[in-house]
Amino acid sequence: MNDKIISRAGEIVAQNTGEETYCALALIDSDGYPTVSTITASKADGINWLTFCTGLGSDKTDRITKCNNASVCFNSNKYNITLVGTIDIITDPDVKKEMWYGGLINHFSGPQDPNYCVLRFKTERYNLLVDWKEAKGRL
Repeated sequence: MNDKIISRAGEIVAQNTGEETYCALALIDSDGYPTVSTITASKADGINWLTFCTGLGSDKTDRITKCNNASVCFNSNKYNITLVGTIDIITDPDVKKEMWYGGLINHFSGPQDPNYCVLRFKTERYNLLVDWKEAKGRL
């Protein structure tokens, strides 16, 4: 049963990844409190991992440097996909190029921009409500 729900959740994540899509990313701030930002997931592998694009020195990267625990949530009136895990800052030029999408040109000069970086989230556990079926567990 969980495999079907996990697979369906992965399909939903894929539909909500890329330009003009949004999800919520929760990180821990410098005072130890969770903070949530709306952000575009650039790519994903089901619910296993997701990537986001942002700037070095942003609030997000500062928070990740201090504590890389994170949570991601995709939701609508038809589903709630909550993923919990860790997130890392990636500056590898090949990864930056692979994760680049058109909307980022509003913030960066291109994938080679030294301020542009990729955040890679890796799921450790999940809480899924998809098609009115629930699954909780660890990857």
